[in-house]
Amino acid sequence: MKKYIFLIFLILFAEGLNAHPWKPSHYVIIDTDGGIDDIKAISMFLASHDVRVLAITVSPGVLSAEKAYIKVRSLLDSYHHEGLQVGINRTGSYKPTGSSFAAEIIWGNESGIDITKAPDVLPLIKDVLSNESTKISFISLGGLTTASMAIRDLPLFREQVKDIIWSADGAEDKKGFNYNIDKIASVAVLKQEIPVKIVRSFEKGNTVFYDEEFLKALQRVSTPYGKRISAFLESGSANTHEFAKSAVDEMVAVFLHYPSLFINKTAGNISDCSPGDISGIRESAIRILKGETVEENQLIKNLPLDPDFYFDDISIYVNEIIEKYGHEEWVSGVFASEMHRHLGVFEIIGVKMGIRVIEYFKAGVDEFSVVSFAGSNPPLSCMNDGLLSSTGATPGHGLLSVSSDPDKSPSAEFTYKNRKIRITLKPELAEKISAETKEINFIYGLDSDIYWELVRKNTIKYWKDLDRHEIFLIEEIR
Repeated sequence: MKKYIFLIFLILFAEGLNAHPWKPSHYVIIDTDGGIDDIKAISMFLASHDVRVLAITVSPGVLSAEKAYIKVRSLLDSYHHEGLQVGINRTGSYKPTGSSFAAEIIWGNESGIDITKAPDVLPLIKDVLSNESTKISFISLGGLTTASMAIRDLPLFREQVKDIIWSADGAEDKKGFNYNIDKIASVAVLKQEIPVKIVRSFEKGNTVFYDEEFLKALQRVSTPYGKRISAFLESGSANTHEFAKSAVDEMVAVFLHYPSLFINKTAGNISDCSPGDISGIRESAIRILKGETVEENQLIKNLPLDPDFYFDDISIYVNEIIEKYGHEEWVSGVFASEMHRHLGVFEIIGVKMGIRVIEYFKAGVDEFSVVSFAGSNPPLSCMNDGLLSSTGATPGHGLLSVSSDPDKSPSAEFTYKNRKIRITLKPELAEKISAETKEINFIYGLDSDIYWELVRKNTIKYWKDLDRHEIFLIEEIR
């Protein structure tokens, strides 16, 4: 008996060692055909801190794969997720649907998008799976062409994919649009061994999913994803097409997080999942868009956002900074400043740089290795504290190191999976900040209270005025 108790303890202890407070519950690759509802579904996946979107693939369906690629790439770029890769299924056949409405919907700024640079789906999927040890879910928002190809041609797909979650009209339905995009692929996927979970659309008689109460709640969501969906649903385009306000592929995002809200019937490796708890699904959709699917802190539940909580000189800018740059930048800036023991311009530059790289790859904290070129001498090296606070890459985790390169600069290299980028503060801005700091130091000296008061004043000014999307140069190294 003691032997078994010890064995159970050992297993639990080992699981505790492997547990990670920041590891999301779901790793996914999303396949889309550019349907009208996909802008909502993809935005919901991106909004959740409990989902890691590893890549998005586009397949022919509502739109051609090429047109769908432009839609998806423009959406991701509008969210500043330029590093989230999108692959094209160039081999699937496209059958025009006869409707131009989906092509007319604006997902983002489409200018300058080069389709020829987009990778093919199978090499991209293979690359993603090769660099991720966690089992993933393959999300199909359209047909099953890409899923079928991957099952057939990629052994790693069959090993690494734990389930295929498909937006369709049920296990027995053979007339649905997504089933008929590629009938051969649909039959093949439904016969193979990877579990397939078919998520149905919201259909409850005369009940409207996006009712007035939901739309009002959505208007209060301050994340870019919530704002984008709210603007889409209120647009003239959405009001001219009934399908734009239907809840179809969005149900897949809710199901992934909260399957208990659905009526799930399983036969073999096929599950038929229908929306059940409607009020619960609505509440959960809002929670997902708010980014409230997982606890982010370790000791405190929430950092107060009430301006009165903060000192007078910063309190008047709290709402402005959060509105302009988001909750994540504010929280990281507060934590960095408390740890740093004073407000410093390069410290806040480090915060903005760290948030920018997380945004670029649409990754999470503690998922990068960082090499800083800011050295170990203040004030430039203060950038390192901002980096570790915003990215979770700390020396203690073995993820942050300082380059011994004698040429110091406000820049850092970030390695995520098998990819690496370098982010650098624009030279003219770096020179301006350094010159101001040197002048204050020359006049007052580091031991002067006036020096630190002026540095604090400058930091607050730059925090509220510098947009992280405009102040950095980003170079892809690999």
